[in-house]
Amino acid sequence: MSKLVFRSADCVYRYYMVQSMRETERKYEVPSPADTSWLPELERVDGVAEVVDRGPEELDAVYYDTDDLRLSGSSAVLRRRTGGTDAGWHLKLPLSGDSREEISSALTDTVPAALLDLTRSRTRGAELTPVVRIRSTRQVRHLVDADGTTRAELCVDSVRAESLRADGRHAAWNELEVELAEDADPAILDAVEKKLRKKGIARAHSPSKLIRALDETVTTPAGASEGSVRPDPEQAGAQVLAYVREQISALTALDPAVRRNRPDSVHKMRVACRRLRSCLRSYRSVLDHEATDAIRGELKWLAGELGAERDHEVLMERLSGEIEALPDELVLGPVAARLRVWNVVESTESHLRTLEALGSRRYLDLLDSLAALVEKPPLRAKAAKDAEKVMAKAVLKEYGRLDARMTDALELSPGPERDVALHEARKAAKKVRYAAEVARPALGKPAKSLGKRVKSVQQVLGDHQDSVVARDAVRDLAVAAQTAGEAGFTWGLLYGTEQARAENRERELPSVWELASAPGPREKLGG
Repeated sequence: MSKLVFRSADCVYRYYMVQSMRETERKYEVPSPADTSWLPELERVDGVAEVVDRGPEELDAVYYDTDDLRLSGSSAVLRRRTGGTDAGWHLKLPLSGDSREEISSALTDTVPAALLDLTRSRTRGAELTPVVRIRSTRQVRHLVDADGTTRAELCVDSVRAESLRADGRHAAWNELEVELAEDADPAILDAVEKKLRKKGIARAHSPSKLIRALDETVTTPAGASEGSVRPDPEQAGAQVLAYVREQISALTALDPAVRRNRPDSVHKMRVACRRLRSCLRSYRSVLDHEATDAIRGELKWLAGELGAERDHEVLMERLSGEIEALPDELVLGPVAARLRVWNVVESTESHLRTLEALGSRRYLDLLDSLAALVEKPPLRAKAAKDAEKVMAKAVLKEYGRLDARMTDALELSPGPERDVALHEARKAAKKVRYAAEVARPALGKPAKSLGKRVKSVQQVLGDHQDSVVARDAVRDLAVAAQTAGEAGFTWGLLYGTEQARAENRERELPSVWELASAPGPREKLGG
């Protein structure tokens, strides 16, 4: 355990050495930096009082990527830049719309360890080397309001790009960047764009300087994938693969947030693992299970490693909420303080376990397997069949398993055996939901309806299982409190509250299940 703590604690410390900000910008084509006839139009933008010239900058950036351009292929950018006001290392990760997260670190000769970590889910451990050098002569202007507050920054760049690969090709172009200032209203970007369009200035075709440089100087375009299979969109194989790609993308994108302990990131990444694993199980008629069973096993491992941290988050939120809701006269002893100490220890250990998993060769091997899965998918004969029939059958098969587990669980008497059976039914309910989720493009409203109804069952079962886990934790906390000579009254009260909550859920379950299972899914899905 000490090796785990020291190695992972070092990773945690790395992330304190970087800074992060949200960058929202748009790029435009401009014929020449010398032509500024469009500038007066921007002083007519609502809320803009003046366009202030901030002078020129000379920027020199070297961009890093893998040999097969995995970073740029996933819309990420890593560069080492000198000149300007923000010299240093910058890692840019895609967000929604025109936004990206920019993570910066001090200027060093080699890639900072933290940024290297944050690229791993995309590079899969492949070496990062210089691929392009981009030098820009930049003219900076600020759009300011009547109070002198900057609302947006305009940068007109004269760009020279040079491939750092064997061919050494060059490219040059001019462009305009409009970047939203911190806390400014995003509507100003639309207003500026409207004025620019009137002057004949259109959006740039490339989303970034790097992509354009790669397109114009590198033989293999950024993000090109050889041998990737794309079945007919109406076929089952195409729709299953589309879902698999979506979940792999989510898992990859969430990795940097999980490493930095961002809120809800572990939960989302764990869900992506479960969705992938469930899809590969439910649609074994589409993707050969002999090729995917090993991947499912590794996804189970990763979800389990993430589970310690996520389960603790849920438990802490539950117990702290229950303590806060108690009247003061029922809180005897340092209950909240003991819970906080317990939380620090457990959350630290569980996060270190997560970091250890993400830093392992096993994790990178899993990412490699997932990449290979979508590049050369092991499609079976039914992958070429009509999606509606194939997917309806798969969803109904999962529903049949849920029906059997619910029947078995409800016939058992309350107690540990029934608790286990209800937990298994909960997992079966999730599989039905995920299978229906994959099938929604093909089955439409019936799949959506089934997923919604099964979710209501899953929520009852989930609250019941959380109560089982909470009672175990409360008992351990009560024993620790008693050993320290503290009052155990409040802990006993919490245990009783959780027990009553579980009993209420068990009483509620038959009616919720009856409502969710009628009318029958077989009739709804056409099975």
